[in-house]
Amino acid sequence: MNAQTEKLLIPGAAGAIEVARDVAPEARGVAVIAHPHPLFGGTMDNKVVQTLARAFVQCGWSTLRFNFRGVGQSAGAHDEGRGEAEDLLQVVEQLAPQGPLCLAGFSFGAFVTSHAVASLTSQRDIHKIALIGTAASRFNVLPIAAELHERTLVVHGEADDTVPLASVMDWARPQVLPVTVVPGGGHFFHGQLPLLRSLVVRHLRA
Repeated sequence: MNAQTEKLLIPGAAGAIEVARDVAPEARGVAVIAHPHPLFGGTMDNKVVQTLARAFVQCGWSTLRFNFRGVGQSAGAHDEGRGEAEDLLQVVEQLAPQGPLCLAGFSFGAFVTSHAVASLTSQRDIHKIALIGTAASRFNVLPIAAELHERTLVVHGEADDTVPLASVMDWARPQVLPVTVVPGGGHFFHGQLPLLRSLVVRHLRA
């Protein structure tokens, strides 16, 4: 993401996990960000993932992006979300074991993040959550606990043709969890990444 980005390899259940760390000066805590679907080109260098990382760093959070198993230098093979949630939890356990924590994910990564949130809620105080382009039409995205709703930002493009907005509304409606809709936005927010970044920054500063 920038010249200061540190690349790490940490042990995971399927072997090494490749991690990119960006340290914010006088960091408030750590944000872990999950990338889109590995079988469709998703990596930790995805533009939406990098936009999320920049927003967190701008707001004083060090960030950890990582490649799911089977991507880049991460060992193993795609595991339909189960192993990927394990990977995310390993990153938290080894590189952000204590202190303030934020979790964010894009598309498939938002689905994985929902499972990590469910696993961590009883163990950690999750400061903020950001779910972008949540892949609710394709995967079993878990509901967000009611006590975390005010800390959760859900953003979706109105014209997303990969994950229809209606599917995210169907997921959010029973929870009465608000969804921020970007007018005319597509799945990858082409031409609207600065807007996405400002929405995340506004949420982090709220």
